[in-house]
Order: sequence, then structure tokens, then C-alpha cells
Amino acid sequence: MSLSVRPQRRVLVAKINRSQSFAGVNSSVERPFRNLSSFTPTVSRKAGSRVSRMFSMSHKSPPPKVPQPNRLDEVYEALKKGLTAYLEVHQLELEKLSTQIRESKRNSRLVSVTAPRDQVKSIERFLRRLEFHASKIDELYEAYCIQRRLRDGAHNMVKAYSTGSPGSREARESLAEASKGYKEYTENMCLLESELESQLGEFHVRMKGLAGFARLCAGDQYEIFMKYGRQRWKLRGRIEVNSKQVWDSEEMVFLPLITEFLSIKVTELKSLANHVVVGNVSCETKDLFAALPQVVAVDINDLGTIKLSLEVTWNPFDKDDQPSAASTVNKASTVNKRFSTYNQSPPDTPSLREQAFYV
Repeated sequence: MSLSVRPQRRVLVAKINRSQSFAGVNSSVERPFRNLSSFTPTVSRKAGSRVSRMFSMSHKSPPPKVPQPNRLDEVYEALKKGLTAYLEVHQLELEKLSTQIRESKRNSRLVSVTAPRDQVKSIERFLRRLEFHASKIDELYEAYCIQRRLRDGAHNMVKAYSTGSPGSREARESLAEASKGYKEYTENMCLLESELESQLGEFHVRMKGLAGFARLCAGDQYEIFMKYGRQRWKLRGRIEVNSKQVWDSEEMVFLPLITEFLSIKVTELKSLANHVVVGNVSCETKDLFAALPQVVAVDINDLGTIKLSLEVTWNPFDKDDQPSAASTVNKASTVNKRFSTYNQSPPDTPSLREQAFYV
């Protein structure tokens, strides 16, 4: 699995190649993206490690001051692909269980089908909830597109009246009205952008370890700092004999953001006052909207001699949704925990009747 890693603030679009690595470059040097083989290092963790949740002061980030329509289009397309894949995976599981029930009925032996039937009902409820969630996102995006077209029209009017005769009273009034409309549509776009961002679900990130070939030696200590908007995750690890690694934290839950990128900084702890920065990269996250967990490898330094391995699982619903005990869907072999969201009631129908969203 590979994702785009951007050396500078602007992002180059790179297509996912699941059999390759999460290519990364040094943030201070302009270089093209690289694709390298993925890896799976051996990692051991402390017994007390658990899932960490470090969110900002509130669940929803404040609305942006300037809308980013082009970026939102990219995230929306990636999100729709992820939701479609999610639906396909669970529909296949539903068909598999339905076939199992039919075969059990035709079998003359006494076979209990109570458990498969309960699983079918759970998946059907989950599919309905997932379809509702997808329609809610479509509704928000359509409202956003309407406000964007109105904003573009108001911008053209402001530009036209600004180049006209400034002394005319009618021209001044029209310019003021167009400017007022432009400001209003801009605010509406920012509100809708924030609302859509709150519907992106969660990224469950699991630390798998570092790989450095000849760079990692027994006794080395590293600190990894991840920043995603206002969300933070800092963890420390130590390289032990037989290439084993011990980390003080195991998992982290990030809320997906539309305009922000995941920043990863790796520091080698030499001594109390001697820390060496191994690398600092920023990574694209829109390619993480996938139905199945993905193991990604990040090139930390420019030469790619040190890599960070992460397992990312996307949950299409936010942290307020309580997952059930287990999932009936068979995931990839790399999965140690499935964050299921079956047996949950549908959310409230989104209300877009406010006057601010329609003109």
C-alpha cells in the first residue's frame, strides 16, 4: 500500500499502489515521489498499552475562514470510493451468510442457523445505516456546490461593478449588494465544509515499528511525533536484541481533516541533551478512506534508509458511535482488531433547511 507524501505544503496527486510503500521524502527538499517495498518489522509492546484518543477541545473543528473547494472535491471523491468499497465488502458478507443459511436448510442434518441469521440482521442494519450516511454526505456536498456557484456568480458581479463607473449611485448599491452576497456565500461554504468534515469518521492508527536495515541497533531509542491539525500523538520506543522493538503506546484515533496533512517527525534520542532529528515528512491522508485495513510504510529520511510502518483502519462513523464486540466480516490477515459498527441505530436526518444554506 502506498500513499502520497508531500515534501512541501502543496500536494502532488499520486495513485495508491497497495503492493508498494508509503513513499516519503524530506520536507526540506523538492523530490519526486518514490515507491519502495513494504515491510513488517517485529514489534513488542508493553502490557499496559492501549488505544489513545487525543482530540482537540471539541469534536468539531471551527469553520475555516476561507473555503477550499478544490481540496474538498478531492476528499469527497476519495470518501465516496471508500464508502462504496465498504458497502461492497459487507454486501459480499451478507450474500455469503445467506448462502450458508440456504445450504443449512437443505441439509438433512440438524444444523443450527440462529447465529448466521442474527449476523444477517446485524449486517442488514449496518448496510442501511451506511447507505443513510452516504446519502447524508451527498446532500451536504450538493448544498456546498450550490453555495459555490452562487459565490462564483457574486464574485463575477463584484468584479463587473468594480470596473464600471464608480460615481453612479446604482453601481455603488449593486456593488455593495454583490459584496454582501459574496461574503454570505463564503460563510455558508465554510459552515458546510466544517459539517462535511465532521462526517468523515475516524482513522485508527496502529504502530507497527521502525525498519532501518543497518541503521537500527540494539539500545537505540526513538521518539515519534505525529501532528494532524490540532491532534497530537507522541510515543517513544527502544530497539532491543533480535530486532525487537518496545513502544510505550500502541494505537491512536485521529479524526480525518479536509485541508490538513499528517506530519510525522522521528527523532533519535542519543542522550539527555543530544537528540538527532532523523526526518520530518508530511503525508496525504485522503487515500486512507478504504474498507480494509492498510499497512503503509513511510520513508522517514531522504535516502529511505529508515521507514515507519503503520496500520490504518478507517471507521466511516465518528467516535460517538459505540462499536459492537466483534465483526462478522473476515478482514485481511494483518488485522488484529476489527472496529465494527453493527447494531447501531441510524443518526438523525441532517437538517439543511436553515436560511444560511439556501438562497
